Amino acid sequence: MRRLKPLEPANAPAKSGELLAEIIDRHGTAGDMVRTMAHSPALLTGYLSFSRAMKRTKLPAALGEKVSLAVQEWLGCASCLAAHADAAKALGLSDTDIALARQGTSVDPREAALLAFVVNVVAEPAAIGDDDNAALTAHGWTERTIADVIGLVALNQLTGTFNLVAGIEPAPAGETAPQ
Repeated sequence: MRRLKPLEPANAPAKSGELLAEIIDRHGTAGDMVRTMAHSPALLTGYLSFSRAMKRTKLPAALGEKVSLAVQEWLGCASCLAAHADAAKALGLSDTDIALARQGTSVDPREAALLAFVVNVVAEPAAIGDDDNAALTAHGWTERTIADVIGLVALNQLTGTFNLVAGIEPAPAGETAPQ
């Protein structure tokens, strides 16, 4: 059930209206989540900045989508799962790759270690210790990658949690999401 409604630039708070208008000018539309975040100029500004910053990570795009799928599966955000599955398919990931990522694993042992870490970051961040980081570095992951992954997890927690609390659901099959 929808709890927060998406806004148009004209009925959003001033700063959010400006941001929405810029997005619409650049892309032709602003997505449902972004238009709903517009209720809070601080949230919308923060989300847009954080999202742009996380696009500059050194993670391959396909691996980033696997991380997002693992987080969103854990959170249970159907809208985010649908969006990230579509993005993963567009990047060439197979249905098996997507299903495994949603389970927090991969056929590649190196990726499996990273995705297991992702699930731990979401589920039990206080339980992560030196051994967890050592296991990742033993698989060849750098501290930069670990930091990037934590940022990507946090971004996904923000979007998934927002969508769940706002009541944003995926469009029924064959329909496009409200813009």
